[in-house]
Order: sequence, then C-alpha cells, then structure tokens
Amino acid sequence: MEFPYSITLPVLFRDVDLMGHVNNVIYFTWFEAARTGYLVELFECESPRDLPVILAETACQFKAPAFWGDTVLVGCAVSRLGTKSFDLAYRVETTTGRLLAEGSSVQVCYDYQANATTLLPDWFRERVAARQAAWRSSEGR
Repeated sequence: MEFPYSITLPVLFRDVDLMGHVNNVIYFTWFEAARTGYLVELFECESPRDLPVILAETACQFKAPAFWGDTVLVGCAVSRLGTKSFDLAYRVETTTGRLLAEGSSVQVCYDYQANATTLLPDWFRERVAARQAAWRSSEGR
C-alpha cells in the first residue's frame, strides 16, 4: 500500500453483520483509526484530544465485501490543503491486496476554546509536503 500512513486491523466478529460481511459503518471506524493516528503524528499531539480539527464530512465508496478473519490495511493521506480545511483520502484493502473501499473526509482547523475555525498553519502544510513527497493517489494528486 503506497500511502504515507497506514494501519493494519483485524476484522473482528463484532464487525460482521447478519449478511456475513463487514457492516458498512465499520469502514468509517477504520477511517477514523487511520485519520486519528496520522493526524496525531502530523500535529505532533500527545493525545487525539489535542487535535485542533473537527470532522466536517466523510464518504465511502464500497468496492468489495470484507469478512470475519480478514486482515485489512487502511491507508490515509492528505489529498487537499485549503485555507482552513484539508481533505484526507483513504484506501482499505486486505493484506492479500483485494480492494475493499476508498473514501474521503474533510477536516476543519478548529479552536475548541474559542469555538471557532482557525487558519491551517503553514508548518502543517510544510510537514504534509515533506511526509507525502512521493505519494500519488489514484487521481494523480
């Protein structure tokens, strides 16, 4: 998987629905796990509670079902930098390389004490550029 950040997760019994495949909502928790891990690194936070962002939007395109016993890789990368917001791209595949889903999310820089949006810091842009220099998404980013 060619993403600047990725995690490996087992498909747990609780992830599977009555149809025998991973329930759709689980993909969003996998995105959250990758997003949190990557952003803690990029923002150099001690804890996810310290992240100066708020989730504004998320989407998932399901490609193939996952099943109990599978192990998945979840890749995450910053795909767009705005003035106050940035997008993340996700890819979920099995450890054998079968594509399961692709997704995206929009995060907005946020000051929780002031209850207001903030500008995306220049140092964050520089850190993303350095970390993702070699990354290219399927859309050519």
